[in-house]
Amino acid sequence: MRALIQRVNSASVRVNDQLIGQISKGLLVLLAVEAHDGSQSAEKMAAKLLNYRIFNDHDNKMNLSVTDIAGELLIVSQFTLAANTDKGLRPSFSSVAEPALAKRLYQDCVAQLKASPLKVETGQFAAHMQVALVNDGPVTFMLTV
Repeated sequence: MRALIQRVNSASVRVNDQLIGQISKGLLVLLAVEAHDGSQSAEKMAAKLLNYRIFNDHDNKMNLSVTDIAGELLIVSQFTLAANTDKGLRPSFSSVAEPALAKRLYQDCVAQLKASPLKVETGQFAAHMQVALVNDGPVTFMLTV
């Protein structure tokens, strides 16, 4: 499982010109499920997202997590993050999970996050989405589990 996380001041996602998810300060998470992932991957990723320290403390050091700042999360499925781009000029999607598995593990990860006290919004799995954000920093990291 891979997640591209961005520290944001705000983020939103639209499907068919309708706003379906919106957050203020927190994390925009673009989440990809790989063929070898299982339930433990979803649990580990959720824990990592809640506890990864990328927000500044009073000394301006990245020592605080989204949980520590009572931030918000916007989780958007993005299978293209699992693409293999090592060869050629076209991505290979052979390592991407089949849609049924990907949807189940995406939903499992979201459920784990929603069990926290934080506001968690989502995109729509397998939909064409428009994602907008105001990146804070910019701060962006790729997480894998």
